[in-house]
Amino acid sequence: MIQLLQKLAEKEERIGIGLMSGTSVDGVDVAIVSVKGAGEMMSYKELAFENIAISGELRERIFRQFDPGASSVDALCSLNFELGEMFCKAAESVVKKHGFQVSDIDFIGSHGQTLYHIPVEEAGLVRSTLQLGEASVIAERFGCPVVSDFRVRDMAAGGGGAPLVPYVDYLLFRSDSESIALQNIGGIGNVTYLPAGCSAGQVVAFDTGPGNMIMDEAMSILSKGQAHYDDGGRVAAKGHADEEVLRELLGHPYFCLTIPKSTGREMFGASYTRELVGRLHSKGLSTADIMATVTKFTALTIIDQYMRFLGGPVDTLIVSGGGAYNATLLGYLRDSGTFEVKTQEDYGFSSDSKEAVAFALLANETLFGVQNNLPSATGARKPVVLGKLTV
Repeated sequence: MIQLLQKLAEKEERIGIGLMSGTSVDGVDVAIVSVKGAGEMMSYKELAFENIAISGELRERIFRQFDPGASSVDALCSLNFELGEMFCKAAESVVKKHGFQVSDIDFIGSHGQTLYHIPVEEAGLVRSTLQLGEASVIAERFGCPVVSDFRVRDMAAGGGGAPLVPYVDYLLFRSDSESIALQNIGGIGNVTYLPAGCSAGQVVAFDTGPGNMIMDEAMSILSKGQAHYDDGGRVAAKGHADEEVLRELLGHPYFCLTIPKSTGREMFGASYTRELVGRLHSKGLSTADIMATVTKFTALTIIDQYMRFLGGPVDTLIVSGGGAYNATLLGYLRDSGTFEVKTQEDYGFSSDSKEAVAFALLANETLFGVQNNLPSATGARKPVVLGKLTV
């Protein structure tokens, strides 16, 4: 193994794959990148990106396991290997489609599929996290090192296991003259704040709260399963948000928690959204008004958390994730903030591929033994090297 890693380190340029399936479980993000160097000398180029759809049947079974009352040990055991196969097939399809060979791939970083995340002790449960998608399945098929299970080492060092992308944000976007907020809006929203001229220890990062999660679930409920998201925010754009409800929603305990902090489906998932949609429906709100309310709620949580915790001005907000394509959501952000709102596309990157690319780059750092968490973001006691290596 040592000889393999040494040979990999000696290559001037390495081809890596980043794999990611988020809390929305709408597909596997596969990014192929070329990487040179490591640490603050690292540079990369995105070579290919695809989102490979997850079948409705498998998505339903994954969602079933999100519910502690419905999950089972045998189903989790089987699902771990099935998701490993899913990630593997997704990667193989993108490699083939873009003219690469499996033998061209030097390493893979796979975040896996988060099944459950407990950032603080609760009801007799210790701080812990669980991502599925067996890395050995991927390593066996690709014959290259696979770095997986990125969150657990940070948690072992006292951190919350998230957010992890801020390390990459710091390497790629820090500026001497601008204070930049990078807001990812996937299922959950998370921000990386880079004050002008900041060092790694001055980066602020945390989960702002719900991203697309409530909007997507609400759309699914209101459409009776015919639509899984509000495409472009078009439905919300036709409605009017209930301001009274919005004020109440912003009183959720999560928004008062001090940073660093992280959250997930356990707090803002299906049960939360079902109760909220039922409440709004009972008030006589139309589908468009309900979607406008939950969409504006997402935007207001972001602004609220900036005001509470960033500790400085934002010159530019750069949005990524699926939320970057929701024009109504971006409009609410522009209306509520005092900053310029841009997307990853404005910088020549992709809002879709950001997290998959990030896990490829995090894997590169792991292979070089570079500490790649940011304690200022996760709350860990110290910097550590993230991930488990399978060869």
